[in-house]
Amino acid sequence: MTLTDIFRYPMKGMGPDRLDSVALTPGLGLPFDRNWAIVHDSSTVDAAAPVWAKKANFLCLARDEKLAQLETSFDEETRTLTIFRKGKQISKGRLDDPMGRTLLQTFLNSFMPSGPRGNPKIVEAPHEVQFTDMEEAKVSLINRASVSDLERVTREPVDLMRFRGNLYVDGLKPWQEFDWVGKRIRVGECVLEILMRIDRCAATNVNPTSGDVDMNIPLSLRKGFGHIDCGVHAKVIMGGTIRPGDSIELA
Repeated sequence: MTLTDIFRYPMKGMGPDRLDSVALTPGLGLPFDRNWAIVHDSSTVDAAAPVWAKKANFLCLARDEKLAQLETSFDEETRTLTIFRKGKQISKGRLDDPMGRTLLQTFLNSFMPSGPRGNPKIVEAPHEVQFTDMEEAKVSLINRASVSDLERVTREPVDLMRFRGNLYVDGLKPWQEFDWVGKRIRVGECVLEILMRIDRCAATNVNPTSGDVDMNIPLSLRKGFGHIDCGVHAKVIMGGTIRPGDSIELA
């Protein structure tokens, strides 16, 4: 069993940042994963003093699928997010700088529809908080074989990035990751405790390249397997650095 890919999503709802390695800390998620998010006009989050909140308070693919038309690049050293569309750079700004956030917000305001989910504002998560769908910081793990098995039901390819996972793994049987719930696994230098299965929402219906709603993943999961789950949440128990190619075993 092998770790094949590592991704984080610096801006909630926007594109992935592929990593060649990452240092994990006990009790925390990947550094800078969902570290920023975009609140809208109907949000109850105070942009001046943001806290963790449910995803309905933020722009997200489940309701704002147009975000998938954008690609992003994140520079960790400078905290700079660059936004591209069809390969062309269209906005760039430092996320830790008010002027940089204003530049990005100006573009997003023109790109996203107006209305109750308009007037986007970028907010930064407080220390040791991430704008994931669950309040406690976790790492998500996706079994590539499970997604391949899902394709028997959809009868067409399913892009792995629909599931916006952190760690993608190979060498398991389909759905074997569900048997790990309540157990611990070793990934490279780290030990993770598998906490629960991940139930899937409408965000997975969005094509991660075009932004089109072109599949119904929860329905396909329910029809084919009697549930709407794909992937598992894990908690970092022992920290360290992990890399694609690291072996995975039960701890």
